[in-house]
Amino acid sequence: MKQKQLRPKDPKKTLLRLFSYFKFNIILFFGGIFFIIIGSLAEIGINGMLSPVIDTFTGNYDHGLFVKYILIMAAMVAVISISQYIGNLSMAKLAQKTVHKIREDMFSHMEKLPVSYFDKHPHGELMSTFTNDVDMLNQSLEQSVSQILISFVTVVGTFAVMLVLSPILTAVVAVMLAVMLYSVRFVGKRSAKNFRMQQAALADINGYIEEMMTGQKVVKVFNYEDRAIDTFSKKNKELKNASTLASTYGVMLMPIMGNLSFVMYALISMAGAYFVMINRLSIGNIASFLLYTRAISRPITMVSNQLNTLFAALAGAERIFNVLDEKIETDEGDVTLLKDCEGKKALCWMVPKGDGEYDKVPLNGFITFKDVDFGYSAEKSVLNKINLYAKPGQKIAFVGSTGAGKTTVTNLINRFYEINEGVILYDGIDIKRINKHDLRSTMSIVLQDVHLFEGTVKENIRYGRLDAADDEVVEAAKLANAHYFIQHLPEGYDTILTSDGQNLSQGERQLLSIARAAIADPIILILDEATSSVDTRTEKLIAEGMDKLMAGRTTFVIAHRLSTVRNSNAIMVLEHGEIIERGNHDELMAQKGRYYALNAGTAELE
Repeated sequence: MKQKQLRPKDPKKTLLRLFSYFKFNIILFFGGIFFIIIGSLAEIGINGMLSPVIDTFTGNYDHGLFVKYILIMAAMVAVISISQYIGNLSMAKLAQKTVHKIREDMFSHMEKLPVSYFDKHPHGELMSTFTNDVDMLNQSLEQSVSQILISFVTVVGTFAVMLVLSPILTAVVAVMLAVMLYSVRFVGKRSAKNFRMQQAALADINGYIEEMMTGQKVVKVFNYEDRAIDTFSKKNKELKNASTLASTYGVMLMPIMGNLSFVMYALISMAGAYFVMINRLSIGNIASFLLYTRAISRPITMVSNQLNTLFAALAGAERIFNVLDEKIETDEGDVTLLKDCEGKKALCWMVPKGDGEYDKVPLNGFITFKDVDFGYSAEKSVLNKINLYAKPGQKIAFVGSTGAGKTTVTNLINRFYEINEGVILYDGIDIKRINKHDLRSTMSIVLQDVHLFEGTVKENIRYGRLDAADDEVVEAAKLANAHYFIQHLPEGYDTILTSDGQNLSQGERQLLSIARAAIADPIILILDEATSSVDTRTEKLIAEGMDKLMAGRTTFVIAHRLSTVRNSNAIMVLEHGEIIERGNHDELMAQKGRYYALNAGTAELE
């Protein structure tokens, strides 16, 4: 599996883009910042109050002044508690709302991506982005943002107060802080690298697990278990090594920062004691300064601990934004579909004439390919100079070896991919001009690999037309010859299907797929090897349902079983992206070419 990008190309840009999501919850953002700043300033102030309290208590004791200082400190404690609670709560809500918005944007954007994107990106990789990367981002937003803000305010405010108390001691602190920052940079750089490797290894192993779970039957039937376990062990070891290195550098920061903090505290204590003895500082001053020394080193330690999460989150955020930056499926079609054309129930295309007027072209299902060239990449051509036509109500079949381009032809009709050269006409209209939603609403596809959704049988059939009534669902099931077996399910049409309809047989799933296509009432029907994975009896049921469904519709059939295409109006034999033979069954048999050889058993569909 292709690993994800390990290092963000532009961390600053990623961070700024991430912060741009805060504009959707601006009150929470600025409210959280305000209370965090107030709480941090109050914490700085309460440390400073220790100086006059100690000096009052150890010098000329003034009971009233002492009580006043204590009350001020108590008020500051209340301010700190309330501000930290509201600030942290605001940032937590901000994080959840931000991640909620990002998830919505990702899913909405994903639904608009072209099919080609999913062909190039493994599902496990996308799932890892939706789960691991988003979760890591959520964790970082909840903790890191507020911690970094608190640390910044604390360091700046504390440093300013320390300069007022003693510039000389502050210089000592500055030197030690420089050493701490260098340590954070040295360790953090290596920690970030290993955390990115950990996230990439995690995405890789998640994709592999999904792949193995999906193909578990294939794994078992080919006795692949031991090799699968070995491969998993290697990937698991890679994840363990990356995680160990990331954790090692991550836990290393805490003791380093703690020890340097103790060294700084000891140096300030000794120097402070000397200044007290020569009357340059009071006991209260040095007590406050020591607290500030602790206070200024703590944020650096906190931030260093958050760096691991922050680095991992930034790497994940970039992968999220990479998905969001993928170009969505474009649709420049200006031809739309009109229902109840001229007061009738018939459908027609509304073709703009350029002067504000429209031509109304009846929807018949006439498909024409003219010199069509196509390749999934610029380097390799899949279809070359394809010319064909399908009149309304005709059944056009495609046969040929695997990879000959049969499925590709049908994928071009519904514009899953755009052709390189030539033109495809739909009722005489270039399909590039037809709005994709309207174009696809006139078509239904029945695939070899049926995908059903969790829900009732009724809901899965209704997926073909969401506004279909219950009686229409039943009629569609009868048309597909699925009504009989549905009636014998535990709850009939209300039976809940498990993931991908695993509680049904392959044939039953296929019949439901045909019923789903039937309820859409398409003008064009595409059958992509719809009967290749069912038994003979079920194939007969499907064939009967197909005959009813194909009546009056333009139908394209891709089949390995040549018996299913014999009654086609035209059969196209494709090899290496070209149509080498065409005609009906009798005509092709008379030619005694490739099609004849396939029927006679002297050649095989490879």
